[in-house]
Amino acid sequence: MARIYVASSWRNDNQVGTVAFLRGLGHQVYDFRNPPHGRGGFKWSEIDPHWKSWTAWQYRNALQTPIAQAGFVSDRDAMEWADVCVLLLPCGRSAHLEAGWMAGRGKHVIIMTQDGEEPELMALLCANICINRKELMLMLKKFDARLEPLMTSEPPKWDYYANR
Repeated sequence: MARIYVASSWRNDNQVGTVAFLRGLGHQVYDFRNPPHGRGGFKWSEIDPHWKSWTAWQYRNALQTPIAQAGFVSDRDAMEWADVCVLLLPCGRSAHLEAGWMAGRGKHVIIMTQDGEEPELMALLCANICINRKELMLMLKKFDARLEPLMTSEPPKWDYYANR
């Protein structure tokens, strides 16, 4: 079974169900909303409830806060750990950066799209595009045989949140 990083958005209502679906298939799945450290996923509002009105200077400085740094490390380490990225549309810039980074690292990237999504030419970089959960399941079965030597029974250790 694969170690999967689901790259998506807090605004995507399908994220929770997709994580549950993948776990139900026996995969290990990193959930950015509920990372293993047990303190919930990163939100800009933890730094400042008025984050939507930041200037570029405030945004750049906020990236250096311990909260932002810890959220970044959690997600980045999960991306390192994962064998497969599922880019669950619709999503924003961060998810696309994550998928691009993982593709650049030679990891399998699957785009999960649906009716109504704006077409994107650069999706051809991934070549694996699913339009429903059945296709996602079948595509992951193709990867399972290739990933078997990479599997581990040990859960990932994201313990750097201890000082948060």
